[in-house]
Amino acid sequence: MTNEGKEKPRFYTCDCFTTDNIFLEEYKLHVRFVSEQQFRLDYQALLKKLGCVTDEQFEGVLNKISQEVARRKYLGVTSAQRAAAIKDMYQPLHPHVYHLQESYLASEFKQIVEYCQSSNATEEGLLDLLEEQAAPRVYRFPLFDKSFCEDLMEELEHFEQSGAPKGRPNTMNQASKSGHDYLETATTSNPCSQKSPQGTLYFKILLNELGFDEHFITPLREQYLLPLTSLLYPDCGGRCLDSHKAFVVKYDMNEDLDLSYHYDNAEVTLNVSLGKEFTEGNLYFGDMRQVPVSETECSEVEHRVTEGLLHRGQHMHGALPISSGQRWNLIIWMRASQERNKQCPMCNRTPTLVEAEGFADGFTKHSEPPQNISCALT
Repeated sequence: MTNEGKEKPRFYTCDCFTTDNIFLEEYKLHVRFVSEQQFRLDYQALLKKLGCVTDEQFEGVLNKISQEVARRKYLGVTSAQRAAAIKDMYQPLHPHVYHLQESYLASEFKQIVEYCQSSNATEEGLLDLLEEQAAPRVYRFPLFDKSFCEDLMEELEHFEQSGAPKGRPNTMNQASKSGHDYLETATTSNPCSQKSPQGTLYFKILLNELGFDEHFITPLREQYLLPLTSLLYPDCGGRCLDSHKAFVVKYDMNEDLDLSYHYDNAEVTLNVSLGKEFTEGNLYFGDMRQVPVSETECSEVEHRVTEGLLHRGQHMHGALPISSGQRWNLIIWMRASQERNKQCPMCNRTPTLVEAEGFADGFTKHSEPPQNISCALT
């Protein structure tokens, strides 16, 4: 199941990362910035209606946008610098959690993977082993041992309390409609708004900066998750997931309580509830992002500690507020270059590739011959 012996591809971002979905918090407006001339034509009249009436105010907006564009351009470099600094100065509390061991996995999950690797495995047979949810093609299953979840959360809390550098979200893309930077999701109006108020960007730890990618997330994706996604999501690139972005989010009564309606920059997403004790805070799912919100109905899905939820990345979803306690989630966005090389899921255009660090946003220059498949709407 691994790619040992194969030359590792180089991954890229799409250039829309530095131009699209810049959030002007003062005016509650998302904008696209390619040039000052384009920006004036597209937004100056609208900004005046929103209160940006003087030349000084408009120049202030241009200055903020310029700073945000520069920040995004160097985001990969600064992330790599943080990772190097963390490696140099941070002493882990639980070094063992950085290397995936079979003992961390629930016995039920190992049985599911074993079935998927068998010669007679079928999607129908796999569905008999999973807990299918009310939302279409959303599946839940036991994934981790509880003691591992506790050790992982202790490790992440230890990191947060350390003096090591930490990446933090920027206010100019906190409510990003189309996912980049730390959020990397696309939000829209919420058909479940009567249940869930709009939330701000959640507290987040990027696992690649801590050194989890090589010996934990990559083998988890290649050896354990790919057998499932190959059967469940062949139409969404589930057979050829070749990169990922992994992070942990925390919802706290004193911090961020919910996450608004969005889709992910991923072909397939794994969302694991690590703990701790909390009440409410379920996930909810609408329809695929191509379906108008006016035609969407939401289904609520309970999130249980140690269990994982698999869903299509383009499936609109959100997290309802917790009413007490604290909740930690491990989220892995799994990408298939064979799919996203055709169309960037964030700008809906053929991607214009920009060199970047690590797995970047999962685009490659050379892909396998395209298949006549695309993500289904149902």
